[in-house]
Amino acid sequence: MHLLIADFASVGLGTWALLGLALLLALAFEFANGFHDTANAVATVIYTHTLPAVPAVIWSGFFNFLGVLTSTGAVAFSIVNLLPVELVIHIGSAAGFAMVFSLLVSAIIWNLGTWYLGLPASSSHTLIGSIIGVGVANALMSDSHYWGDGVNWSKAKEVGMALLISPVIGFCMAALLLIVMKILIKNPKLYSTPDGNHPPPGWIRALLMFTCTGVSFAHGSNDGQKGMGLIMLILVGILPTTYALKSESSSAEIASLRSGLAASISYSSAHATGANTSTVNSDPGKVITSFLRGHHSTTPDLFAAIGAIAKKSETTLGSFESLNKIPEDKRGGLRSDLYLLSSVSSKLAKNHQLDSPAAEKEAKKLTSCINGVTNFIPIWVKVAVALALGCGTMVGWKRIVVTVGEKIGKTHMTYGQGAAAELVAMITISIADILGLPVSTTHVLSSGVAGTMAANGSGLQMATVRNILMAWVLTLPVCVFLGAGLFALGLNVIARLGFQ
Repeated sequence: MHLLIADFASVGLGTWALLGLALLLALAFEFANGFHDTANAVATVIYTHTLPAVPAVIWSGFFNFLGVLTSTGAVAFSIVNLLPVELVIHIGSAAGFAMVFSLLVSAIIWNLGTWYLGLPASSSHTLIGSIIGVGVANALMSDSHYWGDGVNWSKAKEVGMALLISPVIGFCMAALLLIVMKILIKNPKLYSTPDGNHPPPGWIRALLMFTCTGVSFAHGSNDGQKGMGLIMLILVGILPTTYALKSESSSAEIASLRSGLAASISYSSAHATGANTSTVNSDPGKVITSFLRGHHSTTPDLFAAIGAIAKKSETTLGSFESLNKIPEDKRGGLRSDLYLLSSVSSKLAKNHQLDSPAAEKEAKKLTSCINGVTNFIPIWVKVAVALALGCGTMVGWKRIVVTVGEKIGKTHMTYGQGAAAELVAMITISIADILGLPVSTTHVLSSGVAGTMAANGSGLQMATVRNILMAWVLTLPVCVFLGAGLFALGLNVIARLGFQ
């Protein structure tokens, strides 16, 4: 508590106002995410008459809440790794605030617009498009003036592939599952139009309830983390004494970090022969950032810079057995240095730019050790996001539900179709959550419904499918432009308020 009070005293009223606004926007994003994305989870139970609408939405909202609370944080920091490195390590600056505001405002605008039109669009696509827009704008406004340097393209490719493949998986696997169900389960009630006056048979109802619960929980666990990651960035930038490092890190984690830093220093020293010491010593962080922003080859300057940052981190860490013992004014800087080391080690290992498998293993180990003491989410952040997402689920759900339940297929959704689509969505999102990949609940489930309609020979309403595809295609470019424009505007406004 005394650390938090110390942080409170270290910032001014204007900064607190920006912090409050950023937290409010992050929670508003999750609230909109709730009624926009989670509506997909309840569409099948409502249209198969498994549950009335109001109990279904409350049920889904509750399990979204639980999903957020039990999430690991892997997806949250996967999103953070897409952001421009120089903005992440200077998150408390005007550019850092402008980045967060532009990301959240552009995502909220697109989510509300597609929700108003009743289009199942992806909050994941929305946020990632905004991140790319911010990265491009930041690069164009920097000294390099080269837009391609502003985005972690390798990470963007990884996330983009997850978002691209998951709807295909949803369509194909849901269609295949329905066909298998028809072969193995001969009960005709499972494939007939639901009776509007009676709930489904008990075992079918239990299956549909289970899949709705699973999708809601998985959605909370995956999508809820996106807002968490942005909230943590803001907290680290404004309140570094409390949030820069995980205070409850064990002595074993700290010892592993110290060992990893020593190995990095040794390796870098052996590969820094011929480095321009004046360039490296003046700003080693800039040398590393330049490498991370592009696809550059390794140089002695890079390894000299890595060694310098690792040595500085080792000195700051000292012989402390607890991160709480590190001087308060050193914690923010140590976090930034560790983030640089984690990012560059990960890139070098992934691109096989080190000279041996053993060196790659050590680089991956260092990244893991650093993540262990920096990547954490306080319980109050989880609770706040969980409440926002859960409450959002209970508000404004109807537009998306009607589209998924009535307008994708030409015939009424059967029990089997609802169960197949939900089961595939639940499994797909859960696997993505384990892998730390953000996927779209909207695209997985709506494509799953479409797949079951195709497999059943029910036919698709092509006007709706076309609109959903248009929203899917337009989300990225629109949000790129929104993110870039709002970043440039926000940077100008915040700088005029006196923040640097």
